Amino acid sequence: MPSRQSTTRGFKRTATLLNDQIRRAGESRGFAVSRVLTHWAEIVGQDIAAIARPVKVGYGKDGFGATLTVLTTGPQAPMLEMQREQLRARVNAAYGYNAISRIRITQTAPTGFAEGQAQFTHKAEPAKTAPAPEIVAEASKAASEVHDGDLRAALERLGRNVLSKKKR
Repeated sequence: MPSRQSTTRGFKRTATLLNDQIRRAGESRGFAVSRVLTHWAEIVGQDIAAIARPVKVGYGKDGFGATLTVLTTGPQAPMLEMQREQLRARVNAAYGYNAISRIRITQTAPTGFAEGQAQFTHKAEPAKTAPAPEIVAEASKAASEVHDGDLRAALERLGRNVLSKKKR
């Protein structure tokens, strides 16, 4: 049986190259388990992930439990405050033990105001406008000789997209 040759040709995945840097950066902010950073939305749920993100895990002098600092915007802080215990339980479930004893909610980053202006949601896609009626008519006319209905509809969509594209 011939030996299997590598298909990577000496290349490595970016994730494997960056694992050490990500771990060191996470540990510098107190995140012993970087999974809390990388899988934040899965751990706390999409509703909380849309309004908050973890900033730091700090350990007190007594060593009993840690404090998770969570960054949010001003209007969302009271909503997050009401969900503090559920948030703590979800994060502790990710750690596998009762690692977080307190959650501190901040509306600005601990390093300054510039970092505190973070956006938590993605920008919405711009609404698509319907093409002009003359463009629709021209695309229909160009595809009218095709007998297959699905192919004709696809060609009409392609024609509308090409004809409505802005000239540079």
